[in-house]
Amino acid sequence: MNDLAALKADLEGLAIEDNPQIVRQKSRDFFWYSPVLKRQLDEVCADIVVTVTSEAEVIRVLRACYAHDVPVTTRGAGTGNYGQAMPLSGGVVLNLADMNKVLEVSTGVVRAEAGAIMSTIDDAARPSGQELRLHPSTYRTATIGGFVAGGSGGVGSINWGGLRDFGNILRLRVVTMEAEPRILELSGADLHKVSHAYGTNGVITEVTMPLTAAYDWVDVLTGFDSFAEAARFADALANQDGLLLKEIAPIAAPVPHDYFLRHQKFIRRDQSVCALMVAPFAMDAFSAFASRFGGVEILYRSDLASDEDKQGLPPVYELAWNHTTLRGLRVDPTLTYLQVLYPFPDHVEKAVHLAELLGDEAPAHLEFVRFDGRNTCFGLPIIRYSSEDRLEEIIRIHEDRGCPVFNPHCYTLEEGGMKQTDAVQLAFKKEADPKGLLNPGKMIAWENPDFDFSSDQTYLFPGLAR
Repeated sequence: MNDLAALKADLEGLAIEDNPQIVRQKSRDFFWYSPVLKRQLDEVCADIVVTVTSEAEVIRVLRACYAHDVPVTTRGAGTGNYGQAMPLSGGVVLNLADMNKVLEVSTGVVRAEAGAIMSTIDDAARPSGQELRLHPSTYRTATIGGFVAGGSGGVGSINWGGLRDFGNILRLRVVTMEAEPRILELSGADLHKVSHAYGTNGVITEVTMPLTAAYDWVDVLTGFDSFAEAARFADALANQDGLLLKEIAPIAAPVPHDYFLRHQKFIRRDQSVCALMVAPFAMDAFSAFASRFGGVEILYRSDLASDEDKQGLPPVYELAWNHTTLRGLRVDPTLTYLQVLYPFPDHVEKAVHLAELLGDEAPAHLEFVRFDGRNTCFGLPIIRYSSEDRLEEIIRIHEDRGCPVFNPHCYTLEEGGMKQTDAVQLAFKKEADPKGLLNPGKMIAWENPDFDFSSDQTYLFPGLAR
């Protein structure tokens, strides 16, 4: 049992919340996207929430929790989907939301505190004609530290790949959890020790990210008579070297009509849709390409829409990535999803085959990305959930056809298939968190001394040993 009275005494003067309702709310993320995680994690709750405003306060909290053997789970905005920010062992939720300053914008680079909202960072960068390369669909609520610690890519990945790729994170400032916490400045290959590690091996306090040219992106919806046509158009568009797009997402009918409620008036129920973000200067060229491709109906263009049509419409990025699932869940709370990689070069054929095989049980949703230097696609198919056994069967159907699944129904680093732990990763955890108090329960390799590192599984964030 944690000695909370002694801990609170040591943290006197900091913002401590122990109201049970607020603590419960701050102990939860978007784990409920998964019916499996909802069953497993619904009762998870911290003992207290501590909100910090500076790195010095982070150090003070970690020092005190180390002395009292109290677990610490770091939280940004809580927009992760896998229970990353949920305190499995109780203890303290360390809330970084008030560490939200944008510290510096220069040519090609932004430096911000970990709690800075991603859209706020872009607001600070845009006067210089710049914006972040990548962001999740939760752009207007997600923090930059949470994105690095729990995300993988998103809007912009068609040009820049994912957070796994060298150059998409430049530098991290991380505080260790020891008797006397240290501040580490990580760059280069060392960044992979803490990216997508759920805060299991250090608390990120400051992030330096690359910037790219900013545009007033045009939101475009294109309609197709079949998902196969939408997927092939998206693939051809992704390979047009002269066209600048930030988002390419083909989504099978009836998902766009049934779940994109504010855009419903533009979409027939039997239409599959490509949701696109196009640079303004590329719109004439895009229109010419779409006309030449054939079978493409332009359903909506934000640059030509009337004020009346645009009123109340969410941006296209809030129809894509996991906002597609979220919009479905708002209509039908029984839905869930998967995360699938369709490997190059027959990615479209694989995606179309699986969409036709599974039909309306798993309406297809693809996100075109750069992966290992090639354009391919991830899938976030909507799953009409019936049972855990059937969910596992659908996963096997994908993997038996050469399409790895990064399972969003698991809360550990390794089981989800995103992060491969190895001896190097484990050694860093032992150095930065010798008592194992940072987000305990999320790294199998730490909990299980017999863990077998050898695996031929595909990982988005591969091991460090090699």
